[in-house]
Amino acid sequence: MLPAIANIVLSATGAHAIDNSTVIQSLWSGYGQIVRLELSGGAYRSVILKHIKLPDVTTHPRGWNTGLSHQRKIRSYQVEAHWYQRYAAHCANDCVVPICLAVKAHQNETFLVLTDLDDAGYDVRKDKADTDDIYACLDWLASFHATFLNSKTDGLWECGTYWHLDTRPDELAALDDVTLRNAAPLIDQKLRQCRYQTLVHGDAKLANFCFRPDSSTLDSPLSPPSVAAVDFQYIGHGCGMKDVAYFLGSCLNEDQCEAMESQLLDYYFSIFLDRVAHKKANINAAELENEWRELYPVAWADFHRFIKGWSPGHWKINSYSEKITTSVINNLQP
Repeated sequence: MLPAIANIVLSATGAHAIDNSTVIQSLWSGYGQIVRLELSGGAYRSVILKHIKLPDVTTHPRGWNTGLSHQRKIRSYQVEAHWYQRYAAHCANDCVVPICLAVKAHQNETFLVLTDLDDAGYDVRKDKADTDDIYACLDWLASFHATFLNSKTDGLWECGTYWHLDTRPDELAALDDVTLRNAAPLIDQKLRQCRYQTLVHGDAKLANFCFRPDSSTLDSPLSPPSVAAVDFQYIGHGCGMKDVAYFLGSCLNEDQCEAMESQLLDYYFSIFLDRVAHKKANINAAELENEWRELYPVAWADFHRFIKGWSPGHWKINSYSEKITTSVINNLQP
């Protein structure tokens, strides 16, 4: 490790030395890497270094290698750094996130030094989720949305999520479904005009949740929360249903989505409204719930519009999504 990078980590943590480093993953399209650093001395046994280095030549696994894509990624890393510096500390124990120990930027490189969720007990990653896992993640989302309900978005995305229409004109132009392409601005408008806005995570897929090995939603209230979340590059203003629809689509097949929709939305709102009652005063809970429930299918159709233009053969394009989207389009008012 270069001495300048090591000095950033040691200064941020108070450690005496970096004993070992392990690359966890490369960042999307070759924009750097995430590394776990094992430390001696200081308060932390290990930390996570997110090293963003803008490449001279960019690549994209699905061929979307454009100037707009590059600028979106640059902005996303700026947003994430700002989120950790200015907003993350507002997350209480019911929506755990890493603690930011340092942010350093120099020329085309940025370094984020974060606490290691593995060391905090959230060391399980899942590629399949059972019902308790889904409940745990919905609990996190509900708490997060309640925490930032009606919050400002200074320095974050004005419109959260990585697929929102303003940043995806290329994918919209590639969309073969003419009816959906024509309806896309109205779908986007309905979500943007939502009265009750919060901060949305913006990429709340199953892979971005870290689980405790010994916990469930049935734990004692004194137990640590079941999950924590990472990756805040696309956090910004939005209706919480954008996160919920995207999350459920990341871990359920089309039959499960249809069969479990009411059950899972009921669970989310039971947690969300309880958190709102404790965190926010003078909120009309019934009005809030009614608005967001009506926007759940709209949020689903919004992501469906993106995925259908971005990757027409993607597994998430299914009969459930088509049915929801057709219903949303039929009910749109120009």
